[in-house]
Formats: sequence, structure tokens, C-alpha cells
Amino acid sequence: MTLPEYELAAARTINPALTTRDQLLDATAGLAEEAGEALGLVRKHLLQGRPLEPARLSEELGDALWCLTIAARCAGLTLEQVAQGNVSKLRARHPSGFGTAAQ
Repeated sequence: MTLPEYELAAARTINPALTTRDQLLDATAGLAEEAGEALGLVRKHLLQGRPLEPARLSEELGDALWCLTIAARCAGLTLEQVAQGNVSKLRARHPSGFGTAAQ
């Protein structure tokens, strides 16, 4: 699946009763919520000795991806634009790849 294909599939499930403003709020609040749920799974694994549950983590990451997609869409952005902007920022920050020396 490509990013544009995912964007179309995700957009089918936006609540049409919400304004774009409220869709943006719902998506960004949901992004924080889903990130917290993913963090909870990792915290329990690393700090409490529970087994990592890849299927549950995948589900939470997928929910976060949906929220990210809808937030971007509400702002007039595509996931490709967001990804490309992030890659450009990372290349500027770490031109030779990640390193621990101050840049």
C-alpha cells in the first residue's frame, strides 16, 4: 500500500458530522492518546518485564498513523509532504547519519 492509498482509505472513516476544525482537534488529540498507549505497552515491556506484544503495538501505531494522516489532511498536507519535510530536516541535522557529537 502506498501513502496516497492509505490516505484515501483513512479518509473514508473521518466523522463527517465534524467541521474541519473539529476533525483537526480530534486527530491531534487522538495522536497524543495513541502515542501514550504505545508508550504504555513499551514501558510495561521494558520496565515491568511483560512480554512485548507486537500485534497490540502495531494496532496502536496504526491508530497513531490514522490520526497523523487526518491531522495532515486537515492542514492541507499529504503524508508524502510530511515525510519529505522530515527527511529534509533529518538530513540537515545529521548530514552523515546519526552521531552523538554535537552538531
